[in-house]
Formats: sequence, structure tokens, C-alpha cells
Amino acid sequence: MKTQTSYKRRRSVSYAKWGYFFIAPFFIIYFTFQLIPLLSTFYNSFFESYRVGLTQVGPNFVGFQNYVQILTESELPRFAANTFILWIIGFIPQILVAMALALIFTSYRLNIKGQGIFKTVIYMPNLIMASAFSMLFFALFSDQGPVNILLVSTGIIDEPFRFLSNTNATRGLIASMNYLMWFGNTTILLMAGIMGIDQNLFEAAEVDGASSVNVFFRVTLPLLAPILIYVLITSMIGGIQMFDVPQILTNGNGNPDRTSMTMIMYLNKHLASKNYGLAGVVSVLIFIVTGIFSVFVYRSLTKSSREEKKIINKKYKVKRKGGSYGY
Repeated sequence: MKTQTSYKRRRSVSYAKWGYFFIAPFFIIYFTFQLIPLLSTFYNSFFESYRVGLTQVGPNFVGFQNYVQILTESELPRFAANTFILWIIGFIPQILVAMALALIFTSYRLNIKGQGIFKTVIYMPNLIMASAFSMLFFALFSDQGPVNILLVSTGIIDEPFRFLSNTNATRGLIASMNYLMWFGNTTILLMAGIMGIDQNLFEAAEVDGASSVNVFFRVTLPLLAPILIYVLITSMIGGIQMFDVPQILTNGNGNPDRTSMTMIMYLNKHLASKNYGLAGVVSVLIFIVTGIFSVFVYRSLTKSSREEKKIINKKYKVKRKGGSYGY
């Protein structure tokens, strides 16, 4: 009996260790390329380290002196405001257009055909590299570009308009590029979220006589909150990290008068000058701001979403028992 039991133990195979084997590459890559650089950035932010000509100064430990210098002597608050403006004027039309298209193409009343082709077409700009987009817009809206030639030849303006020398025009071009690159991706996400909502809720609201506006604000929007939270947080993080489009369009200078200089462009200036201490400070501040905004948006939206869901579920149960939604 003892021999048979030991034989069964030898025959049994534990597969638990293979799970650790398959997830090990993720942790190795994460520690190597994300966690270690993140910790080294925090570490370097407390040191004075820069190059003057061929002479390397530091690294010398200076504590919070770099943070004080960045927050008091630099133009980081101004560049943070530029970053927010560039993000918000691109995000507002992006979410509005994406929501409208998602509602249209998921409407069972309209029943629009060829949604696969539509999704492919609107997602294609997202596949184009930001550098290529920036070079295209730079060529189109330059002083002697096709847009100015068309406007002058049609008599709309008397002389070429210097788009890249005007603050509002430059910001508008940057926001337009970000909108064109990302509204397709947002539309697909919202469409997936709407199609995941229980259709019985829409039918119950329609039977109760609710208008399309009431259905949208009292049923669709609250239940779509998780997708909206994801879109808002990822877009906000992408906006804070905005770099490639304004960098290429303005040749890295944030013209005119650095009104399109973003925080990552400012960080890149310190990296180019080998001032790793100040670059580390800017990186840490961006990390902290991103984390605070993400937590604030997530907590505020999820709280309102939970309350709306409770109300909807309560009304839906009342409706099934013969009650009314009360729209």
C-alpha cells in the first residue's frame, strides 16, 4: 500500500511552476526597462550632473536644490499650461465626434451597413507615424505651401498667412493632428462599449416613452462611464507626454515664442544639454502630476458611475414589475 501511494506521488505532476515560467519574461522586461530606469530617474534628480564644453561637472549630491530651481527659476509652469491647452483643444472635438459617430453606427434604427469598412477607414490615420503627419502639415501650411497658394489664388486673403508664426494657428495645427490621429481609435472603443450595454434597457426606456436625449444621458452615458474613464485617462496621459508632433512641426523650438513648447520638449532640452539632474526633476514632476490627475479622474468618474448604475438598475427592476421609469 505504501509503495502504491509513493508511486502515485511520483506520477503526479505539478503544473504550478510553469505559470511562473511563462510570466517571468514580463517581470524581467518590466524590471529591466521600466522599474530600474524609473528608480534611477528619482535617484539622479537629487544630483548635480551636467557638461560644460568637454568638462563633466558632477554628479554631486544637492538634495532638493534641483527641484527648487525647476519650480522657481524655470518656465515649467508656462510649458505645463501650453501642454494642457494643446491637449484640451484636441481632446474636446475628438470625444464629441467619436461619441456622435459611435451612436450613429451602433443605432439599431439606422442599421448602417459596412461598419467594418468604416472602422478600417477611420482607424487608418492612427497607423500613420506622427513624424510623417507633422512633416505633411508643415509642407501644407508653410508660407509658400499649397494651402496659402490656394487661399491667395481664390482671393480669400491678399498675401500668404504665416500659420507657423501665429500662436493660435500653430496650436490649432497641433491639436488638429492629434485629433485626426486618435478620433478613430476613440470611436471604435466607444462603439464597443455601447454594443456591450444590455439592449433590454434601451427597449424598456423606449416603451416607457423616453426621448433619445433622455436615453443617452440616463442610460447610455452612465453605463458607458468605464470606457469614458479609460479614454479620458489614456488621452490625458498622452497629452501630458505630447512630444513628437510639436517637436517636428516647430523644429524643437516651440515657436512662436515657445507658446507650443510642451513639458516633454522642455525635458528633451535638458537631456540634449546633458543636464541629467534637472531632466530627472522634470521627469519626476511629470510622473507625479500624471498620477494625481489619473487618480482624481478615476475616483470622481467611477463614483458618479456607480450612483447612476444603481439608479438605472433600480428603475429597470421597477419597470419589469410593471412600474415606470418616470422620464
